[in-house]
Amino acid sequence: MTADFILQELLSVANAEKASFLRRFFKCGPGEYAEGDIFLGIVVPIVRSIAKANRKTPPAELQKLITSEYHEARLCALLIVSDQFEKAPEKERAGLYDFFMRNTRFANNWDLVDVTYPHVVGVYLLDKDRSVLYDMAQSSSLWEQRIAIVSTIIFIRNYEFIDTLAISDILLSHKHDLIHKAVGWMLREVGKRDRDTLTSYIEQNSVKMSRTTLRYAIEHYPESERQYFLNKDKRQR
Repeated sequence: MTADFILQELLSVANAEKASFLRRFFKCGPGEYAEGDIFLGIVVPIVRSIAKANRKTPPAELQKLITSEYHEARLCALLIVSDQFEKAPEKERAGLYDFFMRNTRFANNWDLVDVTYPHVVGVYLLDKDRSVLYDMAQSSSLWEQRIAIVSTIIFIRNYEFIDTLAISDILLSHKHDLIHKAVGWMLREVGKRDRDTLTSYIEQNSVKMSRTTLRYAIEHYPESERQYFLNKDKRQR
């Protein structure tokens, strides 16, 4: 199983019309956040099936695949490593985690981050020091910043909210909509498990949040409560 073999499999199911749509959807135009990314036009379930069929691909070949110019090839590499991580004994997980961390620059769109990074980085750090997430939250890389916040979903699912809220604090004043949405999404996940914790956080921080973050965070609140926070936010601003 080689990078070239996997790439040929991906190229064999490429769809030019779908690729054109995906380039627009994932903002690959001049000046946009994924400028220059190249899509083959393959839907995620097909990429997943190719990744599953090649799950035993060795690390050296996966390193070649992750550097591909094709978006779906990079996604496939991340999916394979994520699958390997899930099935690996604890003593082998560190190397797979390291693969993810040294290749963050190739996870250069939100789907690459969201579909894979929490399931490796978040899971690996669940019982370890998490300071690396704080370092990434303060990175100059948009994608590392998104990795930092979305990886905390694993902690949230284990009813651990401290890191999500602390990293949200770092990112609340961020300028990019992709971070606004990610922070709001994670806060919403906190609220699904502990509404009081989320309400307290919003009461203290709504004036610092973008409207996008706030709307995402309170999406599941009753309409009357949503209007209270939205109107409170307007008054404070």
